[in-house]
Amino acid sequence: MKVILDSERIVDILRQLASDIISKNPSGHEIAVIGIRSRGEVLAQRLAVLLSKKLKKDVPCGTLDITLYRDDLNLPENASQADVRTTEIGFNIDHKVIILVDDVLHTGRSTRAALDALIDLGRPQAIRLAVLIDRNGREFPIQADYVGYKVDAKPDEIVYVHLVESDGKDEVVIK
Repeated sequence: MKVILDSERIVDILRQLASDIISKNPSGHEIAVIGIRSRGEVLAQRLAVLLSKKLKKDVPCGTLDITLYRDDLNLPENASQADVRTTEIGFNIDHKVIILVDDVLHTGRSTRAALDALIDLGRPQAIRLAVLIDRNGREFPIQADYVGYKVDAKPDEIVYVHLVESDGKDEVVIK
């Protein structure tokens, strides 16, 4: 196991992501942040706080559950009952620039599922993807608009994001 990001570096990356999002979105656009359950949700909450402080206005934040949109639900190896949780978006997404947040972008399948789920909820002005970690191994033609850290991982390696809210510490490791 190798630690590739520690807590200090994660904080720095989130600050940089917030700055990048602000610089690439004209002031007239209304921004909202939506995190993909579960670690994308935590990162989205942190990012929304940073954006709110920098913009000096409230940036809405929500959580998206993509379970029923996944393309692997009916595979034999996933025969157990899916753990469906709630989507919690307490605002209208229409005409907003949605910053979709996930912890790791790998194959692109979770992002594809999230896009399908978001479109079922409304018609945003635009959807932009922000990820803490961008790793190789794409199966879909999906790229992040905002990348915190790029890592070249071997196909048999897994990138784990640990966050204080769910794991007791902030770090990113590769195994």
